[in-house]
Amino acid sequence: MSSEPNTKAIIKIEGFKARAEELKKLSHQRYGPSWKKWHRDVQVFLEHTFGVGSRHIADFNSISYSFSFGPVSEQDVQKKWIDSLSIAQATFESFVHEINEYGLPKTHQDISVSTFEIMERLLKRFHLVARQLKERHGERSTLQIEDEYDVQDLLHSLLKLYFDDIRPEEVCPSYAGSSSRVDFLLKPQRVMLEVKKTRKSLEAKEVGEQLIIDTSRYSEHPDVDTLICFVYDPELRIGNPKGLAADLERRSLENLNVKVLIFPE
Repeated sequence: MSSEPNTKAIIKIEGFKARAEELKKLSHQRYGPSWKKWHRDVQVFLEHTFGVGSRHIADFNSISYSFSFGPVSEQDVQKKWIDSLSIAQATFESFVHEINEYGLPKTHQDISVSTFEIMERLLKRFHLVARQLKERHGERSTLQIEDEYDVQDLLHSLLKLYFDDIRPEEVCPSYAGSSSRVDFLLKPQRVMLEVKKTRKSLEAKEVGEQLIIDTSRYSEHPDVDTLICFVYDPELRIGNPKGLAADLERRSLENLNVKVLIFPE
């Protein structure tokens, strides 16, 4: 089934396959800018071509290019790297076969909203959910949102409404000699979620300083392209939330897109 859109899509996929072959030659900078750009380019193409919620993007995102445990030898790391890129190439071949056989989906433009749109909608209403939890029938006990752990507990439950694979307290590669943990990893979506709750000792200045450090730490994670920082500010301690968010988002790195959501506003 040939048509101009089909042909363009196939040419694009063949290009991704060729770039994967070049990436196999990398050794010391496996997860550097070249790989990050290739990986994100493929994701954007698949989202626009088949839809964010499609099987195609899920299949591609499920490919792991590194070990989730250690230590492992350099030889094993390199073999894992090459094998994973070969799996990606085989997946591309399957996409090409599918397009040749069935063509592109006719309604692919309207399939799904993005992960960020889902997260923004959820986090924007987080405060309403936290407030509603206080209105228990017969004054029954409930979850009191008093610190960041309480925010994480409630948020974990809400994330399950939209996502299946949620990994709490994911360990990140070492930074300045020590490892760190991000609050949540959505591995299929390649998104990390970090949670902050303002308090007397954690206002705009301190939040900004912590998130700058977090950005540097999490940029080394091989399974992440985007860091979403949720700052829960129920007492409105941050005077200019949009300004703070904009300042921090400007610190996005070449291999890590940073989004900051501060609610309620």
